[in-house]
Amino acid sequence: MGILAAGLALLAGVAGFGATAAPAGAVTLSGASTPSAITGMWAWGNPIDPAVDPRGDGEPAFEPKALAAFAAAHKLRTVYLSVPWAADEGPFSAWLRSAVTSLHGAGVTTVAALGGDPAWAQQPDLAATWTKAALKAAPFDAIQFDVEPWVGATDDQLPGIVAQLATMYDTAAAAARTVPVGADLPWWLAAKPTDTGSTLFAQLLPHLRSVAIVAFSDHAPGDDGIIALARPAATAAASTRIPFSIGVETDDPEVAGGPAATFGDDTAAVLEAQTALVRSAFGGTRGYTGVTVEHLLSWQALIAR
Repeated sequence: MGILAAGLALLAGVAGFGATAAPAGAVTLSGASTPSAITGMWAWGNPIDPAVDPRGDGEPAFEPKALAAFAAAHKLRTVYLSVPWAADEGPFSAWLRSAVTSLHGAGVTTVAALGGDPAWAQQPDLAATWTKAALKAAPFDAIQFDVEPWVGATDDQLPGIVAQLATMYDTAAAAARTVPVGADLPWWLAAKPTDTGSTLFAQLLPHLRSVAIVAFSDHAPGDDGIIALARPAATAAASTRIPFSIGVETDDPEVAGGPAATFGDDTAAVLEAQTALVRSAFGGTRGYTGVTVEHLLSWQALIAR
């Protein structure tokens, strides 16, 4: 996800960002039986042969049985499963229906159709069209948008962008009818005040049924850690009774925006230990649903190391 990029300038003003990180092994779990704090994941990709459909990625990890086995092994409750444009056409619908059914059978309670194109913010009807096709393709429990039009935007452009997003969410929600609409939002939107005394993050909450707060850092404590970054947004979500998760990154540093933003150059044990601290910090907060990992393939690679 490119969602980190718009927050890098703001992070530069946070004391110590990127200078130090919690050393590997500094925090350990109490034992192998300790439940993981991770309850969800973003799953970007599909198993469709690109020779059959140009939208295909050919990734075997996304075969329904493989997806379900991974979700069951990690006791996941939420999976954001990426859905292409016109998902009800071609070979995608059969795969998506099977994947949703298999994930439900593995104990996942919310399988959300995941998608997003920055252009949708200015053309909300496109978001509605994608939503209708996704719900026609498979029985998703929710819609999850990852639309990031703020990449490269200036601060004075952000209020207009947020207004466009609000309209997009509402338009998609009308298309989704009773299926709830959620979104991935960066922590730094809660640090952007508005003329009304609110924040840009808070302005979007009334248009959503849930939110994944993206707080990409490779450690939980400290001024530049996951807990401090996510807290204002979590507080805003809790005050409006919007369920929220905390998103963390496991992709390669080159993709994620640097080693301080991702667990991709750490270990699975460090990821588990640091997310356990996140759970300790937010577990008692109204609406907290757990930690969500970005993303399936990079998380699997981290575990395999």
